[in-house]
Amino acid sequence: MGFQSWGLRRYKAHVLMTFCQMGYTILYFLTEAAFNRGLNPYIYVTYRHILAAAVVWPFAWYLERKIRPKMTWALFLEISVLSLLGVSLTLNMYFTSLKYTSSTFVSSMVNTVASMTFVIAILLRLEYLDVKNARGLAKILGTIVSLAGVTIMTLYKGPAAKTLWHGIGHIQGGHIHENWLKGALLTIASCISWSIWYIMQAVTLKRYPAQLSLTAWMSLIGGAQSAIFAACIERKPDVWIVGFDLKLWAIIYTGLVCSGLIIYIQLWCTEEKGPVFVTMFNPVCTIMVAIFAYFVFGERLYIGSIIGGLIVIIGLYMVLWGKDKDQVQEQRTEKTPDVSNENCEAIHTHHQGTHNCSCGDGDHSNGAHKV
Repeated sequence: MGFQSWGLRRYKAHVLMTFCQMGYTILYFLTEAAFNRGLNPYIYVTYRHILAAAVVWPFAWYLERKIRPKMTWALFLEISVLSLLGVSLTLNMYFTSLKYTSSTFVSSMVNTVASMTFVIAILLRLEYLDVKNARGLAKILGTIVSLAGVTIMTLYKGPAAKTLWHGIGHIQGGHIHENWLKGALLTIASCISWSIWYIMQAVTLKRYPAQLSLTAWMSLIGGAQSAIFAACIERKPDVWIVGFDLKLWAIIYTGLVCSGLIIYIQLWCTEEKGPVFVTMFNPVCTIMVAIFAYFVFGERLYIGSIIGGLIVIIGLYMVLWGKDKDQVQEQRTEKTPDVSNENCEAIHTHHQGTHNCSCGDGDHSNGAHKV
């Protein structure tokens, strides 16, 4: 029983993040199918977050009523910027790019978020980089490799891979007008915004350590921002009407599961393990999407996406290896006892005579420390 509870505590975050990637895998195909049937991406982002806010708010109000910090104007402005980066701006660009590319391409590009987060953290001096050791070199080389993979995926679509399996279903429809370069640029822009969001998210959680409430606030504000953006872009009232079909189910699923439950889980894992741990699981979704796209839905895989995606994943894990070694080194440094003169004297209070001691800056003579 004790071993099982220890294992559950140790791997709880791992299991939760794997569940998140499974949820995101379903999101890609459900959303792409809904777009093929005429669902507007801007309306989709608006409705799903308003739904998420309506569902999460009651739980946040009751469960976090004792730990939720008081909302101030400064904190509200900070959460508004966080919502813009993580919800309205990012997701509108992200899901618009899905109309021009494919679910496999878009899910592969998410793997660049970890490398971009690292680069932005360096520029903002939030991340220390030591080029004199293997850890620092791995992070630099991994970032370069990852960005090289992004370049290949963006500029080289390549021929479609040979289809050996026709799948058991199809998600492609006649409503998609592919513009690969436009979609790729939108995806890159959304990943940059997403990277900034991860950095700012970790900072905001220190000032507002209530994950459910923060999830509700981001969904509400992000949904309102997206509604304003959608109203400016789409002037036809008909686009706001969603029938009782796949489009509605896509909004319900992504609103409840992705914008509600998964965002809360990611905030919890970010606070427990850090943003790098959260981004480490992105390739799991890429693999799942590629498998489902090919074997279940018969989607065509392009050589450029396959090669670039593999390079991105290699670069990602080089960065994560270096980051993980940094954290191990930091933990070792923190565990190193601070042995000073006072500590040494306290240890040897009940001893007399001369002892060999290597602590402090006291009077040392031939390795002897006088007590």
